[in-house]
Amino acid sequence: MKLSHFQFDLPVELLAEYPAEIRDESRLMVVNRKTKTIEHKMFKDVIDYFDTGDVFILNNTKVFPARMFGNKEKTGARIEVFLLRELNAEQRLWDVLVDPARKIRIGNKLYFGEDESLVAEVIDNTTSRGRTLRFLYDGSYEDFRMKLLQLGETPIPKYITRELNDEDAERYQTIYAKEEGAVAAPTAGLHFSKHLLKRLEIKGIEFAEVTLHVGLGTFNPVEVEDLSKHKMDSEELKIKQDACDIVNSAKAKKHRICCVGTTSMRAIESAVSSKGTLNTFEGWTNKFIFPPHEFSIADAMITNFHTPKSTLLMMVSAFCGHDLMKEAYKQAIEEKYKFYSYGDAMLII
Repeated sequence: MKLSHFQFDLPVELLAEYPAEIRDESRLMVVNRKTKTIEHKMFKDVIDYFDTGDVFILNNTKVFPARMFGNKEKTGARIEVFLLRELNAEQRLWDVLVDPARKIRIGNKLYFGEDESLVAEVIDNTTSRGRTLRFLYDGSYEDFRMKLLQLGETPIPKYITRELNDEDAERYQTIYAKEEGAVAAPTAGLHFSKHLLKRLEIKGIEFAEVTLHVGLGTFNPVEVEDLSKHKMDSEELKIKQDACDIVNSAKAKKHRICCVGTTSMRAIESAVSSKGTLNTFEGWTNKFIFPPHEFSIADAMITNFHTPKSTLLMMVSAFCGHDLMKEAYKQAIEEKYKFYSYGDAMLII
């Protein structure tokens, strides 16, 4: 398949600027791969498609306040700094994006906070917008991390053009977020309320948690027609033994395994054994899933509606089947489903 197979016209008004008022009352499109049928439901109806012993795989990553604003030495120019990943805790080295990048060169210093108590020096250029910063801070490592939390903002998707409000920081986390390290939320999980999780638990659904720290690379547009030449950025992944036990036991008993989100799917597809079972994992993955791809573990997936030419759309196509995915998206646009992070959801079974 080529990049051009994933182009479609997405009306701007279908990009969700606000989340649903109640998490589980967004809309849900249910796509059945066997019968090739499409149903229109509410997200809380997802419970009707699963039974005792089925498993939901959740990505428990937590978004950290990665967006900071500093001032350049001498000129005082306001610079946005987006923390991507910590490279060295001892030396306080971070991989970041800067904007506007043309103003930021090796050797420049940036000052953060009204009292300028945090300073960073640019020590390397990594990409056109990428830089390596060394933070200079008098205090312990714990104090330094606390300072980053104080000065940072939770990054909300760029397409949201309205003013951010206090609710955004809370709404842009899943209710089961635990392990801090993502720069963007695993958005399929934003649809779950505490009440819905409790109802699923009472029905006998089990939950297996994995941790994939979502990076900005997930959202990088694909720019090559030949998909096999696209390179994904690496993202940190941890899968523990208890998650493997839950998933492998359910799979052996022929229960349904549902990945909540493309990040959960990438996580488990990065850690499949030769026997088709889930292995523990601790490291980094740059797995790119696009058609054709044989999925080893999950037989259901919950996901949001994605933008044209995105790697997320390509994974959905691989799981759903391209023609059925195209029909689902055609209906989503006709029925005015909301797209992207705060949008509506799709269940593929």
